[in-house]
Amino acid sequence: MKQGIHPEYRKVVFKDSSTGFMFLSGSTAHTDNTVEWEDGNTYPLYTVEVSSDSHPFYTGKQKFADAGGRVDKFRKKYGV
Repeated sequence: MKQGIHPEYRKVVFKDSSTGFMFLSGSTAHTDNTVEWEDGNTYPLYTVEVSSDSHPFYTGKQKFADAGGRVDKFRKKYGV
């Protein structure tokens, strides 16, 4: 492999923004935020919108993130 062209692979904490669920995994994701993990070490923190804790496929239930979206605009415009 060529030296100096690959991103740094390290442990990163991912946080689900909708549920607050966090998990530690290896990644090359870059972030300037950090968090102290359960083991007492400080790791980079990367926030994601959807994880296995909030995705309908894994939870079995549907969650609506945006109640004031295009559907409401359509209903308001056409009086449905």
